[in-house]
Amino acid sequence: MNHRVRVGLFAIGLDTYWPQFAGLRERLDAHRQAIAEGLKRAGADVVDGGMVDSVEQARATAATFRREDIEIIFLYVSTYALSSTVLPVVQKAGVPVVVLNLQPVRAMDYDAFNALGDRGLMTGEWLAHCQACAAPEIASVFNRAGIPYHLVTGTLDDQEAWQEIAAWVAAAQVRVGMRENRVGVLGHYYCGMLDVYSDMTQQAAVFGCHFELLEMCELKEHRDAVTDDRIREKLRGFHDEFEVARECSETELIRAARTSCGLDDLVAAHNLGSLAYYYEGQPGNPYEDIVTSVIAGNSLLTAHGIPVAGECEIKNVQAMKILDLFGAGGSFSELYLMDFDDDVVFLGHDGPGHMAIADGPVKLVPLPVYHGKPGQGLSIEMRVKHGPVTLLSVVQHGDGSLSLLTAEGEAVPGPILHIGNTNSRYRFTIGARAFVNSWSAAGPAHHCAIGLGHIGEKIDKLASLLQIRCQRIC
Repeated sequence: MNHRVRVGLFAIGLDTYWPQFAGLRERLDAHRQAIAEGLKRAGADVVDGGMVDSVEQARATAATFRREDIEIIFLYVSTYALSSTVLPVVQKAGVPVVVLNLQPVRAMDYDAFNALGDRGLMTGEWLAHCQACAAPEIASVFNRAGIPYHLVTGTLDDQEAWQEIAAWVAAAQVRVGMRENRVGVLGHYYCGMLDVYSDMTQQAAVFGCHFELLEMCELKEHRDAVTDDRIREKLRGFHDEFEVARECSETELIRAARTSCGLDDLVAAHNLGSLAYYYEGQPGNPYEDIVTSVIAGNSLLTAHGIPVAGECEIKNVQAMKILDLFGAGGSFSELYLMDFDDDVVFLGHDGPGHMAIADGPVKLVPLPVYHGKPGQGLSIEMRVKHGPVTLLSVVQHGDGSLSLLTAEGEAVPGPILHIGNTNSRYRFTIGARAFVNSWSAAGPAHHCAIGLGHIGEKIDKLASLLQIRCQRIC
């Protein structure tokens, strides 16, 4: 993941305790510093707000966080603290907050504790472990103030808690990546796919991305300027990254290589992070020649961090970008068919696929006809690696709002369709029949993105940061 994220960290404590219990403040500061190191290991740049133990310190820390332009706050409950020292920080910073209720240990050594004898020492030792005491107070105040928050409970070295913290960092990173993303839109929608039509204003409002509307004539200009040396270099790239079928003619390979170079230049000219496209063109038109030779180049772009979705599926290229930013891939897909005997669902698509998540070599093959589209040319044939996968769709609802839809399943072995497309077999815990019914009823377009691993919890957290709903099937 390329987008590091700046996070704010502060601990809360009670200044009344420090003169009463020698060494307590220093001990809790060490705990905060350990958390800071853990956040850095998770990929965050940490703005450490220190120990907030008074209203005055709360205001100073809030000012620091605003000045440093943080994306998310991690609030460490180091001991009991007054909620009046929490609210000013979170209100003024105005970013999502994750409350860390992390004890130093799983359980105290009660015999050793009680053997201390001195009730002053015993109270100080207890206060170093009483993080849970303040959690309800903080939650109550946030609820009454209308501030969304998220609570992580565990210990300082709790693997489960740190997995959740790392997921919050990853979600914040993806939020930054989506906000910085420049989405190219080339051509027009596939006529009649009403489910695919997208509200770019709403997409920009939710994700913060920029849409760059592109012209086919610009792509043609870039393509026409490609030199023979670059074509030869691209052809070498084809043979390095694809398993090129013998049936691929030299003419088609050169045509695809020239278009791939033109696409590279278009992406570079506009600093694109993703691209949705579709075009047809009249028979014999130069634009038809371009659009029937884009699959190889678009697959290379997708494999190298610039997801490309066909049929101008803007919602789905957003889903592909999210999965790619999470490091999961994100291949353009749709429901192909169902195998009721094996209780699996086939998903795949013609056009570009995410080669980085392919099971084995990706084949570059000739197609005598692009079904439902004009012309003929080269296409890719691949299946997704066997193992856990996550499906993701960006859903636009009747009221115009957006949500995320996910499902976790498994890519499983078995026969697939060798038709010059991407396709794989997927099994879901609720069964193929219930999955198709539940997924369809949630209202996505007929496309979805597929990535490796089960990352539904990370996507849940991203939706929370974006303040949109996330529905999980399976």
